[in-house]
Amino acid sequence: MAHIVLVGGGSASGKTYILNKVIDKLGKENVTHISIDDYYKKLDMPLEERRKVNFDHPKAFDWDLIETQLKMLKENKTIEKPVYDYTISNRSDKVEIITPKNLVLVEGIMALVNKKIRALSELNIFIDASRENRLVRRIKRDQVERARTFDSIVTQYFTSVLPMYEEIIDPTKYYADIIINNDGQKNHSIEVLISILSKYLD
Repeated sequence: MAHIVLVGGGSASGKTYILNKVIDKLGKENVTHISIDDYYKKLDMPLEERRKVNFDHPKAFDWDLIETQLKMLKENKTIEKPVYDYTISNRSDKVEIITPKNLVLVEGIMALVNKKIRALSELNIFIDASRENRLVRRIKRDQVERARTFDSIVTQYFTSVLPMYEEIIDPTKYYADIIINNDGQKNHSIEVLISILSKYLD
């Protein structure tokens, strides 16, 4: 049976960066990495309308599919994971075949929000970072990786990202077994996290 670990935290707090470091150390052959972003609901509306959607609210996600597929992975069953396309702000028509491994790392801003998803987890982690660092990182990331303009990034951040973080995401620290501060340049917490997660590979 695979071990599921949830990794939450605000947008651009460094979740993916930290998990990539963890996976590099533990080995891709031992770890399955799932991004909850891929489970945004498919939207049947024009691009400009899609970009007005509040993607920082739990209702934007297909929780039934997330729960079903995580249960399958936990039972060592292969899944067809949806693939989200940030450039069109919508789920694509592609799927990714995911085979379960000893450790399943599930990351996303809403990773710790849903009670049913938390019930499947053996360890909950929250990646924390200051508001300023999260904004700077988000601007850099979204301009390069997601074809977004500076104005659209900043507008979205203060319209929905920050308010939803304060209302919904930050309170999920309560459910975290481990909270990692990711504001510093050298994060020794990653080494500790690697040590903890390596125990799930035994």
